[in-house]
Amino acid sequence: MDSRQLEYFVAVAEELSFTRAAQRLFTVQSTVSAAVRALETDLRTTLFDRSTRRVTLSAAGAALLPEAKAALEALDRARAAVEEASAGLRGNIRIGTLARLGLVNLAELLGAFHRKYPLVDVQVATSPRGSSGLADDVRHGRLDVALVGLSRSELHGLEIRDLATVPFVVLLPSSHPLAGRPEVRLDELRTERFVDMPRGFGNRSMVDRAFDDAGLPRRIQVEVPELTTIPDYVRVGLGVAVVPQLEPAAAPGVAQLPIAGADLSWTLSVVTVSGRRPSRAVTALLDLMADSVRPDGPYF
Repeated sequence: MDSRQLEYFVAVAEELSFTRAAQRLFTVQSTVSAAVRALETDLRTTLFDRSTRRVTLSAAGAALLPEAKAALEALDRARAAVEEASAGLRGNIRIGTLARLGLVNLAELLGAFHRKYPLVDVQVATSPRGSSGLADDVRHGRLDVALVGLSRSELHGLEIRDLATVPFVVLLPSSHPLAGRPEVRLDELRTERFVDMPRGFGNRSMVDRAFDDAGLPRRIQVEVPELTTIPDYVRVGLGVAVVPQLEPAAAPGVAQLPIAGADLSWTLSVVTVSGRRPSRAVTALLDLMADSVRPDGPYF
């Protein structure tokens, strides 16, 4: 049994696909299959139940998975400790982020991190499923750390550090009858059409839950994947929106009103997988990230 075999086994176990595991490891499927077969021969057991349609963990494979992850993490920490002692902090960080984020200037943050730790390789990714996709990627080991905007009930299996909280507001066309009000209740929007982000994005999930809890059905007229484009659709009268507060300059021709009678806010958090000590490189990034939040700057 060697570390490469364990690495290939973990990738297949998390992806439940030899093809996807090979893509994730930047190798060919035959190499992954051969490594897993060699590991099964060494352990004298079957780690996966294979069929023409699916791959699942056997009982032995399920028992091995947490131990294999722990062994690989211990090896990574050992290598990092030796490398840090001899030549400075090294490692690899895979970080997930939302497409547009003003509370943390990620490019600036990672630039500062690179200058401080030039031997750490940083990879940045987004998810078409927004925060929900990023959280799943951290749970399944495809990302080491991610910036997400989800309620704590949706962050099971993850260690959470809250960075900042932003209030939700109602966006209305400036010509809307409610636009001159000091605040708006959710039930006053019951007959409106809405502009929102697709399901899976954290702010969409929170707003859906708030309307469901109030027994108010919503009709989504327009779905867009970029929060900052929502005011454009509101401005031309295609719907109203309930979103985390935007910069006033980001929404000309649109009224932003506080929500009355509803405690609705969006929290930006950074998450890592629960039950696993982060690498030294990830810990260093988290420490730097906590100092880089701009609570008085633009939210998005």
